[in-house]
Order: sequence, then structure tokens, then C-alpha cells
Amino acid sequence: MKKIVVNFLLLSTLFINIGCEKDYLETIPSEEVSEEIIFKDTEGVTYAINGLARLMMTDMGRSFNGEGSIKLLYGELTGSNYRKDESSTVAISNNEYIENVTHENNSYPWHYYYMIISNANEIIAQVDGVHGFASVKKYLKAQALSYRAYAYTMLVQIYGNRWQDSNNGQAKSVVLRLSPKDPRAMPLAPLKQVYDQIYSDLGQAIVLFTESNYKRNTNYLIDASVAHAIFARAALNRQDYQSALNHAILAREDYPLMSMKAYKEGFDNITSEWIWSSFGSDENYLFDNSYGAMIGYNSISTSVIASPSRISKELYESIPTTDIRKELFLDPTGYDPSTYNITTGAIQKNSLLDITVRERFPNIDKKATTAAYMQFKIKVTSQPGGVMHVNHFRSSEMCLIQAEALHFLGRDNEASSTLVELTKNTQRDSNYVCTKTGVALLNEIIKYRAIELWGEGFDWFDYKRLNLTIDRKSSAHGGNASDLVTKKITPDMNNKWTYRIPKIETDYNSEI
Repeated sequence: MKKIVVNFLLLSTLFINIGCEKDYLETIPSEEVSEEIIFKDTEGVTYAINGLARLMMTDMGRSFNGEGSIKLLYGELTGSNYRKDESSTVAISNNEYIENVTHENNSYPWHYYYMIISNANEIIAQVDGVHGFASVKKYLKAQALSYRAYAYTMLVQIYGNRWQDSNNGQAKSVVLRLSPKDPRAMPLAPLKQVYDQIYSDLGQAIVLFTESNYKRNTNYLIDASVAHAIFARAALNRQDYQSALNHAILAREDYPLMSMKAYKEGFDNITSEWIWSSFGSDENYLFDNSYGAMIGYNSISTSVIASPSRISKELYESIPTTDIRKELFLDPTGYDPSTYNITTGAIQKNSLLDITVRERFPNIDKKATTAAYMQFKIKVTSQPGGVMHVNHFRSSEMCLIQAEALHFLGRDNEASSTLVELTKNTQRDSNYVCTKTGVALLNEIIKYRAIELWGEGFDWFDYKRLNLTIDRKSSAHGGNASDLVTKKITPDMNNKWTYRIPKIETDYNSEI
């Protein structure tokens, strides 16, 4: 009998440890109930859906914790605009695990997203037959379909080729598991087939959300807006710009862009533009491993105390002085340069710059190092463990997807107007104007994606998708990167940034 764990209203489920012989739900102790109980009625399936949400904030061991690890270890540290001086993350930053199929940093996304997919498959396969109102079953199934689509969207960004490198989607990508009854040995599916399935899942989910007329009561659940947001992101990666545009518009329909005041208050809590997020109210058990603990400027984790997260000097200097987003990072200009380390950014304790920073942000821990270009965008709400709401989709991202899609559809005037809407109309920069077209406009969109979404897990994924070179400069060349990670990573390097299929999969999957 399969076992599933109900943890009060949140279900913690870890399904099929890929590569192991176990074919059952691994449990995290709380209260064990049988699969028959979970799939008896809609109340049980609701617990299972909550379990999918919980997986995104669950300790996976070895410093991995659901979605937070994807954002920082795979989206930011590996990119160009996020800086952190930690010797333990140098190999990650330098993309050394992409082709190392035996290393856990290569296999973690595979393991994590297939746990989500496996649980979603169980729900999709069984929910129609449980006892309960048809409208509730439709809503639950729509959420499971959306989770599966999201997991595959993330998987193909990591283990699949860029769309332009995929021979119009014919290149092999990941294993397309869609049923609990699928055999263990299955071939890699062409990239186009996986995207077709993502589109199909989301299309079905949107119909079911509409038919159910069921409204979510918390931001960590999924509704039609989330399904549209996943669709927009997937379509952008697939270079299907019309679909990306259509779904981005629908996704942000009920999520107005943040005001200047809300933006400056920090990214620890839900605002008007948060479409989907997670919250670990009991995230203390993650300790130093949570997203907030690793990046929050007021975190008391070892990582932040020793080395706060910083923006690249190059990106910081590209932000106009009239833009409030520039205020979210520490500018050392005008202070005695001898009071901070030009390479690490570390500021001398009790120097004028250090005192000024702590007066401005009194919730920085007394033991913590302050540093030039450190970030004040993301903070935690409580200690220890970096407790905070963690965003997955914002209407700002959808706005930027609109702009990029409009550009590639040849509608540059509308694309530039969208940038004005995001930047000037929200008073992020009241002086902002955009009259650019062509390549200059695309570069403007790319720049403002980097500014707006900094620290939220997009950097490496955007560089890969756009076929751009990561170029981290040392202080001697106008940057602020550690000499250990100062390098250029061109799009053709490291298997074209396509992670090799982990050994934990190929060891038992003879079809690959």
C-alpha cells in the first residue's frame, strides 16, 4: 500500500526517489494515512494538492529545499548579475556541474521536479473517481495539471536545449511521464513533444478552472491566473511569441503592478502583483537552507552573516539615478574606498559607510558583514530559518514577457509602451521614456528584466534562453566579481548550458 503523509492542512509528500528501488511515497513523520483515504473524496485530494505546494518549500537534504534552491543555485549564482563571495559556491557559479552526471547539483532539479510530476500524475489519474462535487474535482484536477506543466517547464529549461538549438523541437529533452502506470524505462521525448504536453495540460487546466467557478483563498494555491502565467513563461521559452503575449495579458489581469511605496517595502510579503507564491510558516526547520535565509539581507544565517548577496556593479551602474530600484542596493560612491574591500565588497566594521548602512537598515544583524552593492530588496519576516513569502510569478514578469513578445512580433511601439507602463507609470522611475526600436529595444527589455527580476531566480535562465554570454568582471576591469568566478561563459560552452541526464536516471532507465 502506498503511504501519504498528512501534516495538518499541508501534506508533505516525496514520491518516488528517482533511481531508487522504492516505488512508494516516502513519508515525513506526522500522521500517516493510506492512499485509499487520500483518494476517497475531495477532502483527501485537497490534502494531496496542498502537499504539492508543500513540496516547493520542503527540505530535500544536502542543503536543497524545493523551489528556493532552484532560484538561487540554478537561476542566480550561475548567472551574471548576482554576486556572493563564498568558496563553497564557486563550482556552482562556474557551471561546473552541468556535465557532471554523478553530482547532486546535476541531479537535484531532476529529482525534485519529478517528485512534483509523480504526485500530480497520481492526482490527475484518480481525482475524477473520488466522492465529491464535480466542480471541486475540476478545480483540484486543474491545479494538478498546472503543477505538472510547471515542473516540465522548469525541467526543459535545465535539461533541454534552447529552442533555437533544438532543430525546431526535435532534439531529445526529458522523460515525459504522464501516468502512475508508466514503465520505469522510458526514452527521452523530443522538446516539442514536451512543450505540446505543457500547452495541453495548461489548456485543459484553464477550461477546468473556468468550469469549476471555484476561487482560491490563498496565494500558494493555483488558479487560472497562475496557469496563464506558466503558459506565458513556457511560450516565451519556446519562442511562441503570440501565445506568450496572449497568456501574459490574461495572467496579470487581476494583479495590478506594485506602487512605488509597496516596492520599497521589500519582497518578503505578498503584494498586489504576486500571482503565485509559497509561504513556509514553519520554515524554521530549513534553518540556513531556505531561500530567505540565503538571500535576505536581514537573515541571521551563516551565509548572509559572512557574505551578503550583492548585485553586479555593471548592472547597478546601468540603473538610472532617478529609478527607485537603485535605492535597493548599497552604492559606496562618495565614501572612503579604503573602508571596503574592492573585490569582496566587505565594509570595515564601524566605518562611516558601515554605520550609515546600519542606521538606514537597523534590522541588519549586528554580527553581519555589510558590503558594497549589497541588496536590500529581499528580506525575511522572522528568524531563524529565513521565514518569508517566496514569489514564483509576478505581474511585472508578465509585463516584461509582453514587451519581449511584442518586440519579436514586430510591434515595437507597443513593446516600448509596455516598458513605460512598468517603469514610469508605477513611479519606479518617473522620468523614464523609451523611444528605442529594433536591437536597441530588445537590449532595453533585457536590461529591465535583469533590474526588475534581480534575485528572483531568472538570471541564468534568461541568459540561456537569449543565447547571451555571461561576463563577470573583476574589480580591475570595472566589475565586482571575485577572482574565483571572474570569467566569460559563452552560449556554446558546457554542452550549450544543457544539463546532462543524471546518472540516477540512466542507471535504471535502459531506454535512454
